Amino acid sequence: MKKISILIVLSVILYSCGSMMPGLPTSTSGEIVKHKYYTLSYYEKYEQAEWVAYEIDSSFILTKMKRTNNFKEDTAVHTGSATLADYRGSGYDRGHLCPAADMHLNKQAMKESFYMSNMSPQKPEFNRGGWRELEELVRDWTLNEGRLYIVTGPVLKDSLTVIGDNEVAVPKYYYKVLFDYTEPEIKGIAFLLPNALIDKPLSEYAVPIDSVEEVTGIDFFYELRYGLEKQIEKENNYSDWDK
Repeated sequence: MKKISILIVLSVILYSCGSMMPGLPTSTSGEIVKHKYYTLSYYEKYEQAEWVAYEIDSSFILTKMKRTNNFKEDTAVHTGSATLADYRGSGYDRGHLCPAADMHLNKQAMKESFYMSNMSPQKPEFNRGGWRELEELVRDWTLNEGRLYIVTGPVLKDSLTVIGDNEVAVPKYYYKVLFDYTEPEIKGIAFLLPNALIDKPLSEYAVPIDSVEEVTGIDFFYELRYGLEKQIEKENNYSDWDK
């Protein structure tokens, strides 16, 4: 009986404390697909990932693996991913969720970044403008902080415009959630941007992670201990990051 009681107490302590590691976000209706360098939740209804989650450090950025531009269907998605034909003639870019420039580590990482499951329809002025600027900012912050956990995705809702035979939804908004889980400064921040020309400083699109959870229905850090999760998901301290 004493052994059972001790196990119960330990279980309660572990549950209440939670983890320092972020774990994967929740999935609303997606298929979890694990590649070597990132994991995604593929939402068949919208023919794209609802989120892509990965970690990077300076080695992913400073290693200069050549960009391939070799877009391919993701055969790991059981229902089939979107295809190149879906985007052809649509007027939309194949916007990376996990950027190719975050995957310079080796050939495998670069290859995975061009799976069609990692693409989402973005307006050219957004993909080549504000979204690219945000990706570059995150890489700068990665070099500053040493290592970051990143979750990126579209805001998927009903009644969106679709493209291609597979009816790939065109999101109106995209988000990027960042978590620095290493000492001495553990912190989080998120960005929520419209799929349009970005003509304001990126700092104006910074929001608490809670705000992204509200619009997506995704719980990003539920595996963290409660106090830490609550703390970082309410933060929106852009100045703490932009050093």
